[in-house]
Amino acid sequence: MPSRPPVQQPPDVRVRAPEVRVESQGPRRRSAYRGYVYVLPAFAVYFCFAVLPALHTAYLSLFEWDGVTLGDWVGLGNYQEIFQDSILRRSVLNALVLVVFFSFIPIVVGLAMTGLLARFRRPGMGAYRFLFMLPQVVPLVAVGVTWRWLYGDDGLVNQTFRAVGLDGVTRAWLGDFGAALIAVGLVGTWVLSGLCMMLFLSGVQKVDPSLYEAARLDGAGPVREFVSVTLPHLRGEIAVAMTVTTVAALASFDIVYVTTNGGPGEQTTVPGLLVYRLAFSEGKVGLAAALAVVLGCLILGIVYLINRLSRSES
Repeated sequence: MPSRPPVQQPPDVRVRAPEVRVESQGPRRRSAYRGYVYVLPAFAVYFCFAVLPALHTAYLSLFEWDGVTLGDWVGLGNYQEIFQDSILRRSVLNALVLVVFFSFIPIVVGLAMTGLLARFRRPGMGAYRFLFMLPQVVPLVAVGVTWRWLYGDDGLVNQTFRAVGLDGVTRAWLGDFGAALIAVGLVGTWVLSGLCMMLFLSGVQKVDPSLYEAARLDGAGPVREFVSVTLPHLRGEIAVAMTVTTVAALASFDIVYVTTNGGPGEQTTVPGLLVYRLAFSEGKVGLAAALAVVLGCLILGIVYLINRLSRSES
């Protein structure tokens, strides 16, 4: 009887699990802290010259102080006076009116000029952009002095109306109770329209040219092309322009101080001018600090709302 061959056992194969090396988190944390070290000098300057003065202003707003003698603690009394005083309330309303002329109208004008310059390219457009941007280079004090002359009784504005036979329209624009605030607002429109245009022109550069070609092949005209292609790509630039111009309107001081100094009466008084008057002319530093705090909170609230709306639309 033949014998069976021995059964061979399979070799013992053991699979070794790969070694997992746990890297130390120390170097990563050190690199993160190193980034904060680079930011620290700029943060220190910002903290000393922005945060600390803001906190000190909020502290002074709780006192009735003339800037020389010891102040008296009044708590929220200064804030209560702001909302009860008609002149203080009127200054805030005037600033909100200026938002229309400093922000909304320049944005509309800037979009219109962007649509024209982006579609119709002609020689000399660079010089035109420079002229439109020139108000941003000229100091606002010089702008105010120039427009005060233009709005004068014998200024260029009234001379133009007389030349076309509209003598009844002429008036002392900066001294008229009904037209002074609008006249000051139009100065802001002239100053800020160029800034908005340059922001929008920079945003147009990122639009893919093939989108314009596709729109033209579909038969889109200039207006439809701008609304469907250009405008959706300018949401970020519009948010930036709205933020910058709104802050300029609410914190306006230079143009108002040079052109009208808040007159006639209190028709063009704005919070920035009133803070200057209360602190340096009337010796009401605590009330001026409270108005500055209210103005700062108003600006932060509007800027936050603009950013939220721009993010939700995007």
